[in-house]
Amino acid sequence: MSVRPNSPEARDIASHLHSYTDARKLEKEGPLIITGGKGIYVTDTAGKEYIEGLAGLWCASLGFGEERLVQAAADQMRKLPYYHTFAQKSDLPAVDLAERLLEIAPVPMSKVFFANSGSEANDSIVKMVWYYNNALGRPEKKKIISRIKGYHGVTVASASMTGLPANHRDFDLPIANILHAPCPHYYRFGEEGESEEDFATRMAAELDKMIQDEGPDTIAAFIGEPVMGAGGVIVPPKTYWEKIQAVIKKYDILLIADEVICGFGRTGNMFGCETFGIKPDIMSVAKALSSAYLPISAVMISDKVYQGLADNSAKIGTFGHGYTYSGHPVSAAVALETLKIYEERNLIEHVRAVGPVLQKGLRRFAESSLVGEVRGVGLVAAVELVADKAAKTPFDPAAKVGAYLADRAQDHGLIVRALMDSVAFCPPLIISEDQIGEMLSRFGKALEETEAWVKAEGLAPAA
Repeated sequence: MSVRPNSPEARDIASHLHSYTDARKLEKEGPLIITGGKGIYVTDTAGKEYIEGLAGLWCASLGFGEERLVQAAADQMRKLPYYHTFAQKSDLPAVDLAERLLEIAPVPMSKVFFANSGSEANDSIVKMVWYYNNALGRPEKKKIISRIKGYHGVTVASASMTGLPANHRDFDLPIANILHAPCPHYYRFGEEGESEEDFATRMAAELDKMIQDEGPDTIAAFIGEPVMGAGGVIVPPKTYWEKIQAVIKKYDILLIADEVICGFGRTGNMFGCETFGIKPDIMSVAKALSSAYLPISAVMISDKVYQGLADNSAKIGTFGHGYTYSGHPVSAAVALETLKIYEERNLIEHVRAVGPVLQKGLRRFAESSLVGEVRGVGLVAAVELVADKAAKTPFDPAAKVGAYLADRAQDHGLIVRALMDSVAFCPPLIISEDQIGEMLSRFGKALEETEAWVKAEGLAPAA
């Protein structure tokens, strides 16, 4: 990553070098052990119930205890508990799921490759992009541009694309041919007097310059989440994706949409690509694909990409990539049932109805002395805590203010996630308006306690 020394970007990145977990606290108290769940709630070993405000890890879209998914798994387990997709073989659930994904894709796609996690899907995409350019006789066109604070997984290649230094440090990452463009967080990195649209224009211009500096013939792809998730729930500024896509198209660069968090209704459309007008060549999906009841992910590729892969595989004699559990019949059966439930219960319309309740409710907390920004779309959001609202100055990362607030929320029966000092919300899509109200009430109590703690401790802003 290349950023200006002492810039806001540099200070923000440095803050991510601090661990998300207080190891001493974990050693003393141990982890929270969850033993059961029903709807939007989970229960620990002591019988205490919590609202799962992050849907596990952005994934349990249908909540917990959905009997139809349990039954789908049991039925398929009895029919065919396992088969593979190697050597011209497959299974019916995998075939049916691939066809269904192609039907609902936000842009025309040609083929689907199955894996087991978002990390594996994105790792597979890197290999496909490199293979594709070799097939086209472009061995130098291999660099992939991600973004600072983007998150794409933790395998060697996907962690390299992830733009968080904590995921690189001491892992000898990122690997070669992975670049990181600036983070499109207007609140944090917009310049004085710069509108959102002007900021988006500058982001596109900086991407264009990066491509020119590196050499357009060396850039293979650009990958991005429609809304950046684990980097802090960063919603793109107005006109950002329109302008970024214009740059990518100019240089014949593949566009990869990482829909691992945004896909299947989270932003109020089936895919985040629809929410922000993104037209990708390749897409990765996971998490809500099976409501996380079983591991499964998928890569969807356009016909242009597929033809390149197919032609090269015909020449070589094989496409030497795949996983033992790719297209696992039980996981695929559960994913198919999940997609049926989304459609039958009209969950996208439900998200459109209750999403504004969450967004409006969280924005009430903007009056707090600790809250610098509230951001989000649909049923995903974040509250960013700051030491100085006027100057947008963050707290010293060592104070772990976000983690303190998340702990207080847990005390009040709410599980959220502190991404440094941005507290993330991503509840199950089935959450009701009344349950959102209860979630906000519990968060409000935790925020009040955090305000009192910050004042009592006299916590300082970052240097």
